[in-house]
Amino acid sequence: MRVRLWLHNGFRAGGIALALIGSADAAAAGPGLAVTIYNDNLALVQDTRTLDLKGGRQTIAFENVSAQIRPETVSLTAAGIGIVEQNFDFDLLSPAKMMEKAVGRTVTIVRTYPATGAETRQQALVLATNDGVILKIGDSIEVLRDDGLPTRVIFDKVPDNLRARPTLSVTLDAARAGAEPATLSYLTPGLGWKADYVALYDVTAGKIDVQGWVTLTNTSGVNYDNADTVLVAGNPSLLDNPQSDQSNQPWRQRRPTMTQAGQESGTRERLGDFYLYPLAERTTIANQQTKQVSFLDVHGAPASHGYEVRLDWMQTIEQPQSARSVYRFSNSAKGGLGDQLPAGVMRFYIRDAKGAPQFIGESQIDHTPMGSKLSLSTGDAFDVKIKSTVAKREAHGLLRWKTSMAYKLTNALPTPVSVDLIQNGLWGDTSVAEESQKSVRRDADSVEWIVDVPANGSTDVTATFDSKY
Repeated sequence: MRVRLWLHNGFRAGGIALALIGSADAAAAGPGLAVTIYNDNLALVQDTRTLDLKGGRQTIAFENVSAQIRPETVSLTAAGIGIVEQNFDFDLLSPAKMMEKAVGRTVTIVRTYPATGAETRQQALVLATNDGVILKIGDSIEVLRDDGLPTRVIFDKVPDNLRARPTLSVTLDAARAGAEPATLSYLTPGLGWKADYVALYDVTAGKIDVQGWVTLTNTSGVNYDNADTVLVAGNPSLLDNPQSDQSNQPWRQRRPTMTQAGQESGTRERLGDFYLYPLAERTTIANQQTKQVSFLDVHGAPASHGYEVRLDWMQTIEQPQSARSVYRFSNSAKGGLGDQLPAGVMRFYIRDAKGAPQFIGESQIDHTPMGSKLSLSTGDAFDVKIKSTVAKREAHGLLRWKTSMAYKLTNALPTPVSVDLIQNGLWGDTSVAEESQKSVRRDADSVEWIVDVPANGSTDVTATFDSKY
């Protein structure tokens, strides 16, 4: 088989038309394709095709597999076959690769003169393709360059290890001849998904509408046509993927969004400790494509808006700082969103005076079981501020200290607000000795005051802590 590469204005990969004659022995298209996609840029592909078995040993070429296939995860199942060897050919056919594989071989250089249409042909030995093609033509050494003449390079054949598309070649022994359905399974990166949420908060009614979207991304190098697609919400452990090790994730560094973990079970299908989100219809996931599919649409769920301040131990704030604006709701079956929520970003909107929805901020949520309570921050409040001061600190007793804190909260809004004032850093046996209003111990590390701040006014809170240090 002879292969011709047409090069216009020199050797450039972007300007070459390639024509090949002949094809490999490939598995025919079969009953279907199933793709299971995980959060961490990983997918399980199960490709069912019909094999034309000849009986005995033969090699079957599976084209249109992922260019990022993990060969060690490949499994081929069919009745009456035994696998002898499998090879994944990912060195793809291109003009540059053809020249690279031709190093040390002879090719034919054809130049056409535009004025006369005359052609010249020369035999050339390809010496190197490092930053350009170097040829030996007769006794001279030349560089294939852009000299304004249309140029063709003719090769005798396509190298055996170059493929037009990623190909998995499987050598097998078949007990009998005939058509046989077979399923090829493998794991591949390059396919992933994430959840995105759009939340519209009704200020007057105290309700929230939430639309959940799945965003699929395919960079695996191949299309998945008419695939039965299932999404898995969870993080399977992968030995070569540090992101799958939950102990390494700095989740404690973020403001927590789940104030109470849910304890409700729903009807959604589970796979081990993960939840499944199947797409309602078969879909085509094209290479280098992002696709969005709706999976959640809830209207009028109860929600509330408030403010929150979190302070470190003995933190003095001389310049008043903004409280965080937070929105609270649940995903319980009754009075909530009524579904498990995959990790993702929730973007909040409220309507302006003209009724148009306007963006007010976004927040990241983790995988959230049904029945959980959420508190999501959308940014800093313009009119609600906090100022904290270490008013006094003195030793008392043996290795004990009393620390007096003063907190001043101000509100420039024409309506009263409620602020969650959270003092962190109460490690050890620290206790609240005195306080101007009753607090609630959240955990070993923090206490909380629910502070009402009047419209266009301020509220002072004081507290004295008894600690070892």
